[in-house]
Amino acid sequence: MDYLDKLNPAQKSAVTAGEGPVLVLAGPGSGKTRVLTQRIAYLIGYEGVRPYQMLAVTFTNKAAREMEQRVQHLLGEDMTRGLLLGTFHSTCARILRRESEKLPVNSDFVIFDADDQQSIVKTAIRELNLNDKLYRPVAVHAAISRAKNELIGPEEFPVVTYRDEAIKRIFKRYQELIQASNGVDFDDLLLITTNLLADYPDVREKYAQRFRHVLVDEFQDTNIAQYNLIQHLSSAHHNVFCVGDPDQSVYRWRGADYRNVLRFEEDHPGCQTILLEQNYRSRQTILDAAMAVIDRNPRRKRKQLFTERGTGEKLVFYDATDDYAEASFVVDTIAQLVASRQFEPGDCAVMYRTNAMSRLIEEAFLQARLPYRLVGAQRFYGRREVKDMISFLRLVQNKSDDVSLSRIINVPPRGIGEKTILALHSAAHAANLAAGDVLIDLARGSDSPFFTQFAGRAALPLAEFGGLLSAWQSMAPTATIPELFDRIATDIRYKDHLDDGTDEGQERWENVLELHRLADEYDQRPLSEFLENLALVSDQDTIKEGNVPTLLTMHAAKGLEFGVVFIVGLDDGILPHSRSFDEPEEMEEERRLFYVGITRAKDRLYLLRAQRRGGRGYAEDTIESRFLGDIPTNLVSGLSRAGKNTASYGSHKSSWVLPSPARPAKIIEQQYKAGMRIQHPVWGEGIIIESRAQDGDEIVDVGFDSVGIKRLAASLAKLTIIK
Repeated sequence: MDYLDKLNPAQKSAVTAGEGPVLVLAGPGSGKTRVLTQRIAYLIGYEGVRPYQMLAVTFTNKAAREMEQRVQHLLGEDMTRGLLLGTFHSTCARILRRESEKLPVNSDFVIFDADDQQSIVKTAIRELNLNDKLYRPVAVHAAISRAKNELIGPEEFPVVTYRDEAIKRIFKRYQELIQASNGVDFDDLLLITTNLLADYPDVREKYAQRFRHVLVDEFQDTNIAQYNLIQHLSSAHHNVFCVGDPDQSVYRWRGADYRNVLRFEEDHPGCQTILLEQNYRSRQTILDAAMAVIDRNPRRKRKQLFTERGTGEKLVFYDATDDYAEASFVVDTIAQLVASRQFEPGDCAVMYRTNAMSRLIEEAFLQARLPYRLVGAQRFYGRREVKDMISFLRLVQNKSDDVSLSRIINVPPRGIGEKTILALHSAAHAANLAAGDVLIDLARGSDSPFFTQFAGRAALPLAEFGGLLSAWQSMAPTATIPELFDRIATDIRYKDHLDDGTDEGQERWENVLELHRLADEYDQRPLSEFLENLALVSDQDTIKEGNVPTLLTMHAAKGLEFGVVFIVGLDDGILPHSRSFDEPEEMEEERRLFYVGITRAKDRLYLLRAQRRGGRGYAEDTIESRFLGDIPTNLVSGLSRAGKNTASYGSHKSSWVLPSPARPAKIIEQQYKAGMRIQHPVWGEGIIIESRAQDGDEIVDVGFDSVGIKRLAASLAKLTIIK
């Protein structure tokens, strides 16, 4: 038991806690995994608990493997044999296969992956004769998934609107199709297992008696189904040991509910609650900044994070003139840190709110000829929607580009299947033409000699696409690249195809808009030059493994740590995201996300924003993130945009406000206040972020649901207040 001597007092209290419910609130970098694994080792090695009497669950296979390896290192493989340690989903699958006689599926059921689920939803929509443009499969499946995570089946699905009624019917048919195939989806694993334990007391008692101890990792990320599952499995002995940190709950969009921590304390009166506050990762200055940010969130148990690693250097704030300067500063600073041998390239990480923000950072690395690694997403130019738009442009440039044609001929889906594509290439080969030439000729309809070579109605969608391609090629010689880009996106209704109302759909459309901003910079240059430069940038050889800087979203950064962290995009509308402006719980999660980003840093932290974003010549002014004002000025160094020291930075007075005019301005009565919802005739609904009198007018900053933040003169904007 020598390992107990290496624990701090709070860790030792957690590891050696007696029986009964235990809640460990573990701050970032406080040794959460060490406590959980040593708790398992302690129960087996000291308390004499048999390994098969224990269940430990976490969220990822990687975390489960790491925990298993650590326990085996402490006790040896023989002493841990029989320990059930895995993810929630793998644990549920094991239980369901053993109890299949009570289920609507057999023990050899298949688990449908994400693509399978989308396909089944599409089939259900089609069988019910519903419009898949109104009921987009991704959005419908997201609604079904949310319901299952809250233990709601198709029969209990709440109906308030006609859309709800339609989704309920799709949900029911979706489940019928899954069960007819002897399958379950990921959410079913949790839902069916939880319902099984609730509906069959003998089954619940069997597993609850078997597992004398239930241990849960990342408890703040559990959803309602997982919470109830834990309650059932620990119902006999009540020895449930949960480790988590509600301040790091950032997966609300996946169904995670940080309030499960509060529920646990309510459902287990008198439970032991242990705070792990000593941080082994970060310098104290970084921790102080993190606490200043997260302490603004209500309804939380405060932790006083401390470290023995020393104060460390102040945070660096950089207020870039635009997003290009922001990216350049990151790459230049990393190069300087590495050249001065203060850090290795692999010690550095660049974090951002959304994947679309990686584009300029990637290009800055490429221009500097420095390698990097992208985590949690494909490279910007490797993302499906970006590659699709590039392929459309390439096909317009060169109708013989069969690679691009094969990629996008059925994007968005237009009823062109593999057999039809094969027939198209066969006809082109027989006529010694490019497939693009055959498509364009098919646009003539029955006058085309190729029209009769396709079975049934297969020629019609080909002819329609051929007409689009012909039109695009006709306008290409005289149109600018942005004009051609807009025409293609409009003709194929690409926004409708991508932006299906989910966060993922919106992010995919944002990636297309980011590519459009790059196209704006080639406004007066030929398409061939644009495509050539893109081809060079998207070279897959630029992806390097090993000792290189890491680029990742703050969501993907959870659980990781780096010597130096750069957080970019600290502008209102980006972080916090504009969607959170009028949703208090969303705003709290945005603050938690920033907290997670800050606490990934071990030694240095750089905070960056850009005064203007959107591309050279087309940029819009931004407003600094409201979260920046939460960090005390004595923790920050750097220069503001005016070149002054950051003494005024922490006060969160908007640094873009113009100086007062030399002569007194006309006094006006302000109509708008922060928090008001308004309607704009073009951009739709939005929320007032700030209003001020300036130069005889009322200037308002508005966060619009459709276009983000805009600064408007009230006298010209034609805004209507929504009561």
